[in-house]
Amino acid sequence: MNIDLTGTTTRKIQDALTQARHLMGGPAVGMVLTLIIVTDESAQYDAVRAATEAAREHPCRVLTVISRDARGNSSRLDAEIRMGETGPGETVLLRMYGPLAEHADSVVVPLLMPDTPVVTWWPGGKVPKVPARDPLGRLAARRVTDAYAARDRLGTLAQLADGYRPGDTDFTWTRLTSWRSLLAAALDQEHEAILSGEVSAEPDSPSAELLAAWLSVRLGVPVGRVVSDGPGITGVRLVTAGGDLAVSRPDGRVATLSRPEQPDRQVSLMRRHMSELLAEELRRLDPDEVYQEAAKRFAKDLAAGVREGVASDPVSGSPEAAASGRSDTSGPSEAGPAKPAKGRTAGKSPSARKAGPRAEPPEDA
Repeated sequence: MNIDLTGTTTRKIQDALTQARHLMGGPAVGMVLTLIIVTDESAQYDAVRAATEAAREHPCRVLTVISRDARGNSSRLDAEIRMGETGPGETVLLRMYGPLAEHADSVVVPLLMPDTPVVTWWPGGKVPKVPARDPLGRLAARRVTDAYAARDRLGTLAQLADGYRPGDTDFTWTRLTSWRSLLAAALDQEHEAILSGEVSAEPDSPSAELLAAWLSVRLGVPVGRVVSDGPGITGVRLVTAGGDLAVSRPDGRVATLSRPEQPDRQVSLMRRHMSELLAEELRRLDPDEVYQEAAKRFAKDLAAGVREGVASDPVSGSPEAAASGRSDTSGPSEAGPAKPAKGRTAGKSPSARKAGPRAEPPEDA
């Protein structure tokens, strides 16, 4: 059922939702949370589609806030209500014109589900510096961003790390769940002391930077970054005295786990879609201290100049990436803190300068 309301009010939207539920034979609300999507017209289709798919696991009311012509003189609110066609939840697209677009929270608050958690999601590259201070972010117990969709991916990730508040998270971290689970399982088995490590991935991959920071913090050793042709993260190598423990995934689908004196194992490590990432974030609404720890380490190293350049993979890296040199994430080790490599080129890589916001960015992990 689709209902279009032009020049409407929140009261009329509430009445339309109630009437639609009764017409469909479901007088009870039956929603577990409210999901607020803050986006623009170009990105709303993919975001709403992902939210609709995630709603099959988490029935919710989806409020999509779309600002239109905020410079206009007259305020107007248009609403599009979708129910019962593609998922168990309720989807409301709120298009705001004129000065009203600057006060979206005043429109959203009356439409929140009572006594249920609120999650705010910014699917595009335009995210607030401190999501918890944003008017729509203040309403939420969980705030989800995606630094990979931003023009300056690493700079945006560092900005979000500096402005972190309990409840913040980013899809660049969610994309690492499979990698972290596989590495944790491998390290749970008996192994020699780890001396160092490196993460191979495409240039300007915020997920790879977070993975390197997480490994460095948890293992207490320097973990470097190596540029590869992708897609996403292509490998992790941990150096021990008895040989390397490595995970290699050159095709973005199947990984090979290699351990010293053991046969290689094939492991499924698919790159996940946006709907799967969103569904995972909706399962957990408490603060993620591990993400905070990894993001803070990355931001600290970036500010210190440790993450200004990365080395090229000798097999698949490009000559341009090789010219930038290697950068390691420093961590305590028996040999002392790692020193920055010489020959780095500071600043963004060509891919960072050319990349722009995407409606649905490809998964970077």
